[in-house]
Amino acid sequence: MVVRGHVDPQAALFTTVSPEKRVPKDHPIRTIKDLADEQLLELSTVFREMYASSGRCSIPPERLLKAQLLIALYSVRSERQFCERLDYDLLFRFFLDMNLDDESWDASTFAKNRDRLMKHDVARLFFEGVVRRAKGLDLISREHFTVDGTLIEAWASMKSFRRKGEKPKEPPDDPGNPTVNFRGEKRSNKTHESTTDPEAKLARKGDGKESKLAYSAHVLMENRNGLCVDIRVAQANGFAEREEALAMTRRLRRRGFDPKTLAGDKGYDKSSFPDDIVDLGIEPHIAVNAHGSKTSAARRFANSAAYAMSQRVRKKVEEIFGWMKTVGGFRRTRFKGQERTATWGFIVAAAHNLLRISRMVVSEAAV
Repeated sequence: MVVRGHVDPQAALFTTVSPEKRVPKDHPIRTIKDLADEQLLELSTVFREMYASSGRCSIPPERLLKAQLLIALYSVRSERQFCERLDYDLLFRFFLDMNLDDESWDASTFAKNRDRLMKHDVARLFFEGVVRRAKGLDLISREHFTVDGTLIEAWASMKSFRRKGEKPKEPPDDPGNPTVNFRGEKRSNKTHESTTDPEAKLARKGDGKESKLAYSAHVLMENRNGLCVDIRVAQANGFAEREEALAMTRRLRRRGFDPKTLAGDKGYDKSSFPDDIVDLGIEPHIAVNAHGSKTSAARRFANSAAYAMSQRVRKKVEEIFGWMKTVGGFRRTRFKGQERTATWGFIVAAAHNLLRISRMVVSEAAV
């Protein structure tokens, strides 16, 4: 026999339960938190240089950085919504080492501290620290890599894409959403720019696709577990894909890697890119472009077994972009300007790697 329970509307005056006790022992956020805290501890010297030795205390930069990781991991729509959720989400408070009675902060805190974090390149340092940790756990291939690029929509409307130097017209009929008629007008990056985000460029993914104001994001993936080892955001100018890929590849040896192969789609079998990769002592396992040069260095390796394996593995890079765009909220940037967008790219890439590493660490421990 079961007796009906009753709701007690009287709230308890005191509680001894901490947010830590509300998070399950096997929840992946615990491993992610340990990995993140480890990297933030290494950045303590950088954080000390960022702030004055006396004065009013700020929100700890460690919390601000970890808060951005939560925004990416849990697909939080905005920093304002995050601050709202922080008031009642015990998992968020556990991750940020906050007690139940600790006050949340205002969303403007992110904006006020973002320039300080960007000035000291904290997001990139944190991302590279996560990569080093994965390398220390032997989760990263030191020799085989894949490169790819995608478009990230800019935080700017097509209505803001106007002729350069054009003087403002009469006040619009609707200041929030004015009527703009550009039918029949030929618009290009040479003659027009966005009044909202001048660094964004008009670009499209391919023939027959619509043009949008966008940035180009470029990822360098290691081929063992599909972790992102480098990410760059550039202007979508049509050349950035190969230029950024070459720059990321050149940095590999300086970061302690020994690259032997580099995979990519046929978009990289253009210009001198395959030859530039060969000059670096790396085999370009790049899909051969049927309309490309017949003397392309990519053709010399197209029949090898290693090339076939690289082409199978390189598809994992789409999983990185897929997670970053759908879960991490990087389909469209939330910020204006290339530098701010690049900073957010490092945060989302770090969140992706932390999630992947936490799963692999738990799997190995179970074995």
